[in-house]
Amino acid sequence: MRELKMKSKYENMKIIYNRSKIGWYWAPLFVSFWFLLFYLVVVSSFHRMPRLKTQLDELQQPGQFIGERAENTLLRLSKIGPKVVGSAANEQVAVQFLLSEITDIIDGARTDLYSIEKDVQIASGNYLLWSMVNVYQSVQNVVVKLSPRNASSEAALLINTHFDSVPGSSGAGDAGMMCVIMLEVLRVITKYETPLTYSVVFLFNGAEENPLQGSHAFITQHPWAQNVKAVMNLDSAGSGGREILFQSGPDNPWLMKYYGKNIVHPFASTIGEELFQNGFVPSETDYRVFRDYGEIPGLDMAQVLNGYVYHTKYDRFNLIPRRTYQLTGDNILALVKALANAEELENPSKYAEGHMIFFDVLGWFFVYYPESTGEIINICVCVVVCLTIVGYIWIMSSSTGMFRRRIWVKFGILTALQVAGVGLGIGLVLSIALFLDAVNLPMSWFSQNWMLFGLYFCPMIFGMGIVPAIYFSRTKEHGLPLGYGIQLLMHSHCLILTVVTVIMISYSIRSAFVIMLCIAFYTLSVLLNMITRAHKTNFLWLIPHCLCQVLPFMFYTYCCYAFYVVFVPMQGRECNTNPEILIGFFTALMVILFAPFLVPLLCLFRKSKTIISMFGVCTILFIIFAATPIAFPYAEKTAPQRFFAVHTARTFHNADRASTVNHTDSGYFVLPVDRRPHTLDDILFENTNYSKAAANDCDSEIMCGYPIYSSRWLNAVDNSYFVPGPEPNKDYLPTLSIIDKSSSNARSIKFTLEIAGPDHTSIFIQPVNGTRLVDWTFTKEPLEQNVKPPYYVYWSYALDPTPLQFSMEFEHDSDDWTGSTFRIAIMGHRTHHDMYIDEEFREFLATFPPWAHVSSWIGSYNSWEL
Repeated sequence: MRELKMKSKYENMKIIYNRSKIGWYWAPLFVSFWFLLFYLVVVSSFHRMPRLKTQLDELQQPGQFIGERAENTLLRLSKIGPKVVGSAANEQVAVQFLLSEITDIIDGARTDLYSIEKDVQIASGNYLLWSMVNVYQSVQNVVVKLSPRNASSEAALLINTHFDSVPGSSGAGDAGMMCVIMLEVLRVITKYETPLTYSVVFLFNGAEENPLQGSHAFITQHPWAQNVKAVMNLDSAGSGGREILFQSGPDNPWLMKYYGKNIVHPFASTIGEELFQNGFVPSETDYRVFRDYGEIPGLDMAQVLNGYVYHTKYDRFNLIPRRTYQLTGDNILALVKALANAEELENPSKYAEGHMIFFDVLGWFFVYYPESTGEIINICVCVVVCLTIVGYIWIMSSSTGMFRRRIWVKFGILTALQVAGVGLGIGLVLSIALFLDAVNLPMSWFSQNWMLFGLYFCPMIFGMGIVPAIYFSRTKEHGLPLGYGIQLLMHSHCLILTVVTVIMISYSIRSAFVIMLCIAFYTLSVLLNMITRAHKTNFLWLIPHCLCQVLPFMFYTYCCYAFYVVFVPMQGRECNTNPEILIGFFTALMVILFAPFLVPLLCLFRKSKTIISMFGVCTILFIIFAATPIAFPYAEKTAPQRFFAVHTARTFHNADRASTVNHTDSGYFVLPVDRRPHTLDDILFENTNYSKAAANDCDSEIMCGYPIYSSRWLNAVDNSYFVPGPEPNKDYLPTLSIIDKSSSNARSIKFTLEIAGPDHTSIFIQPVNGTRLVDWTFTKEPLEQNVKPPYYVYWSYALDPTPLQFSMEFEHDSDDWTGSTFRIAIMGHRTHHDMYIDEEFREFLATFPPWAHVSSWIGSYNSWEL
């Protein structure tokens, strides 16, 4: 009798299974709903900014940040033009501009409440940055110290940004914008009765792009630095927009507490912090210097919108969205007020232990909690997930009459299928990424962001959907009802993510919260269905399921969109790694989070395999697009390809006592900096005798005989070109003099050299013939850390052009000093003297296409063996 009942029940289940499909024509509407949710809610939330407040608003509500005044100040600052260290624009005009603005602020301040001091610091020093010895001479900082009259403590909060710029750029976004924000914050605080417990130091540093010299000069040499207990570093990697908090601490969770309580327009994530601190961002800020050399905690914030114009001539005043001033100004003013009154500022070391987990939700609100609390939440959610899945299968067994063992077997099969589907999707994504790079077609999405959908979203969705779709289509007569099967499939993915969460917890990866949120919301929908018994119906279970997916979908697509805004433009200045891998793999991870509980629902529609296969067809079409002009990655002004071009005179000396000249030549050194270095081969170098760096002098000359400007060029030199051309103006050529040569014993020798030249000079030193550099005038860190030669010294000066004099001591295993001791290459750069650029060089630059941005100047390369 029981067997007859069970047989009847199974027959009923087959009927349910065969009828439980939705018409295929509803599938486009289902997909369109999520697209519209992304574009109408997520994208608009990301770009939402407050109304710009005018000076009329100040009359009605005194004490608020006035974006209009900051905008007007930036207009005047940006008119100065490029502000390169050593140029009159940076060392005279910009410094006087800032001093004039600060004087006006002091004149209108409540001096009965505050003591305001200003100072222009001129400093020299050297330190190790990356593998480069960074030597600076007479760089300038403009510093303001604001102290309450009744202060009982000397502790101070530091607010830092920089006013210098890269060659050829006015630096309106990077970081003139932050300069005027700081000026307006200073004005608002001092003009109105703003209560302050501690002093605030405003540092406008004049040598950040050099790189990071002004911040080092302040934190290691300025007398006010010794009382600084925390820092807010303000910078830019774009042109306005929302400023992202991408680093905090190290440790000192109290900083995030104040950020979370006081931020007006939040934009921050632990994900960004861990990406930055693990080297995924090819950049550094002054925050590193304050952390490493001042040992002070802080917040590192930067604007990231429109990173395509970062460090280009297109970084202009008119490109910055007007509402940016108000958004960033409201945030910085609120944070300065909060941190300058934080009791933890007196002695941050007492509150230093621990980390915070933090993230904003579409900019609507901010979530933050201690790492220890996060671990508890993550573990509890993982336990609830496991209990829920077990409970669901137990209830399923009771309602279907199937043996639990059989359901567990089915669950295991579906888990394997889900792993296979995810693996297929990731495999397709990585295969496309490797293929596009191998055929020299990377970055088709650089200016055409819509290409990302077809190249990486579609194959991931196709892989995750086609495997279960095929399986369900072949198990109609002996499987579970389709609704149950799809739910079990999603349970399996939830369980996989739970295992990943546990692994991340074990490795103390704070970004585990991202996966925790995914499985938590899915588990919530399962619990709601179990409580209402909707999971037993054909389609009613979809209502709580889809409702519980709305917020996670928006959150993950918001994170994905923010990632693209930040990282896609960055790939235009990164040549060492395949950018397709980074973009494709991150896209795959995001799809695994926002789509695994939506893609299986496509199996509920008739013709599900055909529907899902359309994503595969779309992938093929987009790969074809990548090989056509439709997806050409660059665009004039909005998304240019970056190049450096240096009109170079080269002189190579012989290894003899007289240092006679071996040979000289001249021409144009061209350095592409992204993953498509060959776009100009047929345009720029036709009918020229250009040579590639990899095939020219790299074995015999330091840095292949090319004028290296910064350490970032070292990674791109293999893709560079040298086009023979006329000699540039040679008045600027560096000179090398041997001041002294002595020996304290038979196995050591000491050289004292003097180098004179332009205000930006690179020096490379290569010991030869078995000698070792054991001591020198500069920081000993490269020698102690066994940095691989050639040793790189970057020397720049701002006000004082006194030649650089330094000593080096070499050792040899024997007392036979026959031959040379070391080779030295000196590269001089005149980065801000357009008057020396001749007509031939201008004609050469004019051959670059409109979509290419060229940073150009005059340089030189001189090498000796001594």
